[in-house]
Amino acid sequence: MVNVGIVGLGKMGLSHFSIINAHADVKVVGVCDPSGYIRDVLGKYTGVDTYADLGRMLDSAHVEAAVISTPSKFHAPMVRACLESGIHVFCEKPFCLDPADSVALAALANERGLVTQVGYHNRHLATFNEVKRILDLGVLGTVTRVVAEAYGPVVLKSKGSTWRSKKDEGGGALYDYAAHPVDLLTWYFGRPESVSGTVLGRVFSAETEDEVFTTLMWPSGVSGQVSVSWSDESQRKMTTRISIWGTNGKIFVDRQETQVYLRDATHAPEEYGKGWTVRYTTDLSGEVDFYVRGEEYSIQLDTWVKRIRRQAVSGSADFAEASITDEVLSAIVNSADGSERRLDAHPDATDKLPQRPTGFWGRSRQRRRLLSLSGE
Repeated sequence: MVNVGIVGLGKMGLSHFSIINAHADVKVVGVCDPSGYIRDVLGKYTGVDTYADLGRMLDSAHVEAAVISTPSKFHAPMVRACLESGIHVFCEKPFCLDPADSVALAALANERGLVTQVGYHNRHLATFNEVKRILDLGVLGTVTRVVAEAYGPVVLKSKGSTWRSKKDEGGGALYDYAAHPVDLLTWYFGRPESVSGTVLGRVFSAETEDEVFTTLMWPSGVSGQVSVSWSDESQRKMTTRISIWGTNGKIFVDRQETQVYLRDATHAPEEYGKGWTVRYTTDLSGEVDFYVRGEEYSIQLDTWVKRIRRQAVSGSADFAEASITDEVLSAIVNSADGSERRLDAHPDATDKLPQRPTGFWGRSRQRRRLLSLSGE
């Protein structure tokens, strides 16, 4: 049994709480949120211990693993507080708004042997997983180009800002929407070598972009275009689609189906023949124990819990992999001035760890502050 604490009880935090609270190998021993109303309701109807202060939850609740579902600007300091306390961490995406923080925290987690994962749920959809399998088998031949898209109805009129639309809190459409297709590209093809031709366009938002268009290049010669808008009312909810072209065919994939066209199926899995093969998510997906919002949300948390039980420090969407996505997102921001940005190496983060959270989110007790200052 893994003792888990939930930090942040907004839409995603409550979803994660409902899923992981039903997991057979998990006991939720504490939840943390600044809202007294949310704490009172959960405490009354579930009996879970509630905290307004992250430090007190870490000290009092015997937490072994934590789910961080707070606004993005809090991720880095809260993750650091958990890692320094020897706690495994699942963090909602995006991992960190500053890639230097991402690299430093990935190194810290690895040094301490802690199991980490970031909430890139598309990796746990069967259709996107099938594309990963096909690419790894080399069935598509030499990949030449890829297009990654995400569209949805988040900002459809001029209105007051929320934390998601503030650059220093949520990161705008780039970090809220483009992060998903960019993560799929880094999962499929690794770190690109350059980013260029970026346009961060505004439609309705006053403080951040609503649309993202950019070009990625990989050392292998693969070129990729990213096209994202969270101001698209033609979509009922966020829709992510990847299109890939290779010397032996092409792939179109979204959450519903994987469409594969092959010129030659000699070396393809038996399910695929020459020409078009369409495989639907209903055929590819298995059952989950507890379903909320989509099977991918249950699968990703189950994957993390199983890795904790196996002490599998490295895994899909761990902090090391998520830091690559954060590097690409940062390069996209920095290339919006018309320049090309290269990603030849990790940013220098050897002495840049995020500061400990303060205030109601994380007044750490003196003991933990002293441990931090002493480097233990």
